Amino acid sequence: MESGYLRLLPQRIEITDFSAPELDIYARLTEAQLLNRDRPEDGLFIAESPKVIVRALDAGYEPVSILMAHGDSEKETDGIFARCRNIPVYTAEFDVLTQLTGFKLTRGMLCAMRRKPLPAADEICRGASRIAVLENVMNPTNVGAIFRSAAALGMDAVLLTQGCSNPLYRRAIRVSMGTVFQIPWTFLDSAERTGAGLPEQLRKLGFRSAAMALTDQSVSISDPRLASEERLAIVLGTEGDGLSADTIEECDYTVKIPMAHGVDSLNVAAASAVAFWQLAGKS
Repeated sequence: MESGYLRLLPQRIEITDFSAPELDIYARLTEAQLLNRDRPEDGLFIAESPKVIVRALDAGYEPVSILMAHGDSEKETDGIFARCRNIPVYTAEFDVLTQLTGFKLTRGMLCAMRRKPLPAADEICRGASRIAVLENVMNPTNVGAIFRSAAALGMDAVLLTQGCSNPLYRRAIRVSMGTVFQIPWTFLDSAERTGAGLPEQLRKLGFRSAAMALTDQSVSISDPRLASEERLAIVLGTEGDGLSADTIEECDYTVKIPMAHGVDSLNVAAASAVAFWQLAGKS
């Protein structure tokens, strides 16, 4: 069976023309275009590697199409096909796909999936005792790394301000190893819309807040008052600038991680892992 630019193979569609519009999702659309702010119900994202795709499917995300290299027939891949019936599977040689997408595919497979409506903050925080809160963390690599630590180290949810990078950007998903699909998250309404700063929004959700920042008033992360809080929000800021002055001032605690050898601070992703481990309310 032939079309103008793609030849249908058994269960797969061989790529013969890089300009095929079906490939725009993978090769030509920007993250902003995939996000589709004007029509969020039509928003898409790209999940990369079989393990990440399985985690997205387990979380209920709907697959749209698959792009993969020839020869990927391992058990995990076959299981994905069984769950993704009636969607196109575009294939080509690994080197061809690397040229098409501009980077080497992780284990040779990408899946375009539909975004889901985001839940309300009070919905995902209901019953939570420890949450991570990101203020204007713009680097998707840091966002992905923080999500991985949050999922692994006992956070119940992640809240993000509007200035943060989207957790479903391809790099964030990849760095998180798909944990963005395993821990509840959402964006908070802006302060302009709510009339309340970040710490006040957290109080309305029932949390005391701990700002991770170096100030003269900072307490050690091992301060027993932090561990004794029934519901605690750990607030982290963007790389370099850190948290805003207003957020630091209004949080219930300002918290520091003691440093050695003259080091003044950690990367926000590394700091998040230390904070989550120490403050997760472990028994």
